[in-house]
Amino acid sequence: MSDPYLPGHGDRSFSVTHYELDLGYRPQGNRLTGQATLSCTARADLNHVVLDLAGNLDVAKVSVAAAPARHTHRGNRLRVQTGPRHAGEEFTVVVKYGGAPRPINAPGHGLAGWEELTDGVIVAGQPHGAPSWFPCNDRLDDKATYALELSAPADYHVSFSGTQRSCERSGASRRWRFEQSAPMASYLATVQIGRYRAQPQPGPVPLILAAPEGAADPAFEATFGDTGRMLDFFSDRFGPYPFESYTTVVTEDPLDIPLESQSLSTFGSNFATGDWEAVRLVAHELAHSWFGNAVTCAAWRHIWLHEGFACYAEWLWSQEAGLKSTAERAAHHHARLRALPQDLVLSDPGAEMMFDDRVYKRGALTLHALRMRVGDEVFFDILRSWVRAHTAGSVTTEDFVAHASRVSGQPLADFFRPWLEQRALPPLPAP
Repeated sequence: MSDPYLPGHGDRSFSVTHYELDLGYRPQGNRLTGQATLSCTARADLNHVVLDLAGNLDVAKVSVAAAPARHTHRGNRLRVQTGPRHAGEEFTVVVKYGGAPRPINAPGHGLAGWEELTDGVIVAGQPHGAPSWFPCNDRLDDKATYALELSAPADYHVSFSGTQRSCERSGASRRWRFEQSAPMASYLATVQIGRYRAQPQPGPVPLILAAPEGAADPAFEATFGDTGRMLDFFSDRFGPYPFESYTTVVTEDPLDIPLESQSLSTFGSNFATGDWEAVRLVAHELAHSWFGNAVTCAAWRHIWLHEGFACYAEWLWSQEAGLKSTAERAAHHHARLRALPQDLVLSDPGAEMMFDDRVYKRGALTLHALRMRVGDEVFFDILRSWVRAHTAGSVTTEDFVAHASRVSGQPLADFFRPWLEQRALPPLPAP
């Protein structure tokens, strides 16, 4: 059964534990060739599995356990005959494929996935774009490790949602190798290809800023220059940074919104303004490392566990950076939301409203109200222990309510109910 917010994606009869992607890309003509090796485990007795893969990509060959496998590819679903497999049995699926990748359209969500830039490529995976460039079990709660090798022309830089292990030149091409050793939901896997200059930034883990040549004016530095300080601050509030490295990609093309992916965030050059509206988005995307990437919601209706938490991180950073206090940000947005329609249920907003700004702001206000209820020491203990307990896992709203109650020593279900389950916005508690 698919997530009702994203029907037609995912197969719950099996899980993928590791993806090995061996790709080649030619920008001229937007040509992708690839071989994907999926290490799988049957979750039930089965005879076939269904992978998500864009219908415009051509499948040349499929094998299971090193033997050729019958398959059909219709729409964005690749059905593979595996032969009898028992629950708990491990098996490998290899798919050779290629074509001209493009974004996938999903009702209610629009386009997402592989997208050509003026000169290069971005992948915007959320929520349904992963199958636009590799075969996967496209479910939030099916997290796997990744290894990527990608060959591209030598004058292009490649970034991936993982740590670079090597880059070797061969003639007119470079072969890039990356690993993501922390389990990752498929929508968080991304590859960014462009004429970027990659520069290290100061910070407690390796930080890379990949941007067009010459992107170093004061506004650019004011927007992206504090990433290391942010990471230090969030590590204190949320617990240690959960990945080996962090990359920021800034495209020369303007983008409508920044793009979240695991251990990598993507911004358009139009965000390099240096003002609060740009800086808050840098903080927001970085905070997803803890809330969304390391700890991932089990179904899309729990999206406030990503966006509300990342939004609250913006307000925390505002105070830390000497701007408006967290309480001032909360009061401002509470007044704004109170004037908007009261027709959203935070714990189940519906597919069409899952990325509504009210989900972000009401989620953050819920956390601020919790902080007012339990006090700073207990509140941040709740957040740190939440990440520590659930890193690499999948969670629900009910899990968070139970966790906050347990850590605080208070029965908080009645406190959370109006914030999470009622349409009317509750009053904001006094400090």
